[in-house]
Amino acid sequence: MHLTPSGLAVPGTSRRTLLRGIGGAAALGAGVPLLSACGGSGGGATDSKTVTVGSNASDAVPKKAFAEIYAAFKKQSGIAVDVNTKDHNTFQEQINSYLQGTPDDVFHWFAGYRMQFFAAKGLATSIDDVWDKIGGNFPEAMKKLSQGEDGKSYFVPLYTYPWALFYRKSVFQEKGYEVPTTWDQLIALCKQMQKDKLVPIAFGDKDAWPAMGTFDQLNFRTNGYDFHVELMAGKASWTDAKVRKTFDLWAELLPYHQEGAVGRTWQDAAQTLVSKKAG
Repeated sequence: MHLTPSGLAVPGTSRRTLLRGIGGAAALGAGVPLLSACGGSGGGATDSKTVTVGSNASDAVPKKAFAEIYAAFKKQSGIAVDVNTKDHNTFQEQINSYLQGTPDDVFHWFAGYRMQFFAAKGLATSIDDVWDKIGGNFPEAMKKLSQGEDGKSYFVPLYTYPWALFYRKSVFQEKGYEVPTTWDQLIALCKQMQKDKLVPIAFGDKDAWPAMGTFDQLNFRTNGYDFHVELMAGKASWTDAKVRKTFDLWAELLPYHQEGAVGRTWQDAAQTLVSKKAG
């Protein structure tokens, strides 16, 4: 994706134009997942040369990357970014009280329904004017994910990433495994890994979202994207035979999941793969 900051200069220093400026920062940094907050009085920046951001990017690598984006934004616009960073889980757990209190000018959050919910409650502000400037940098699917139920834009995307089965090439080479291309081949490989005293599928679901994401991937690959979107929007029934098919397939994989997954973080599960205890 080619992103250019040209034409995104901040035209003033009102709070509204500060939000437009964040749109400029988004273009500089390949898009920041920001919502414009509508909290109680006293929130956000009081200095017209500063914009505040509520961030859940507490890990070292993304935190450093965002710092570079904000520095580039300040150099371009003259507006400083004051970042309020919380660890990801704490940020998510406290989001309701945060938004109903004195939130920052803009904040990190999720696309789709979880963004639409807060927009519908009046806890986020439309940023259609920002999208007028940056919309050409994003595909139609990202535009739709950034819109509320009213069709207005509330969100600027940061990134997209794949959900996939990661594997250790070195383990596959040592054991003579072939990368499966069908479901039956995957099940057969898992059985062989168990015989070889390996964990077939390292899994950590302590924070619950990995299981939800796994369902997403299995469901829309089994039943198609359109059905999955309808299901997530409440327009299709969870008792539909198609949903049962998804869970039946998942049940076939469960015997090969790492034991104790609900008490393990995804980072710990990843270490199982790194240490070659999983395939």
